[in-house]
Amino acid sequence: MKLFLILGAINAMLAVGLGAFGAHGLEGKISAKYLEVWKTGVQYQMFHAMGLFVIAFLVSKFPQSSLLTAAGWTMFGGIVLFSGSLYVLSTSGIKVLGAITPLGGVAFILSWIFIVIVAAKSL
Repeated sequence: MKLFLILGAINAMLAVGLGAFGAHGLEGKISAKYLEVWKTGVQYQMFHAMGLFVIAFLVSKFPQSSLLTAAGWTMFGGIVLFSGSLYVLSTSGIKVLGAITPLGGVAFILSWIFIVIVAAKSL
């Protein structure tokens, strides 16, 4: 529980900082298209930081569930792959990084599926 709470808080903090950096530090330095890509990365990072808080709460309720641990790590990996690839793509223009982004999206979907399974079995 503690680890996912910490990871959630760190990612929420980073999303706020990266959002501010995108709005103030990148404006005029990257194209409007890449600024939107950056914003998408920030948005999904914040959504899934909140997801990590949900997982931390659920782990406290269902500490025996290894699927919740898998959900937490999968969600964290999704943040790194999805948002991370969008940040690098936005600032570098290396289009091949766009191929990594869907892997992060799949990780997000899997993490939410794991939570659904835990809820269906435990509630």
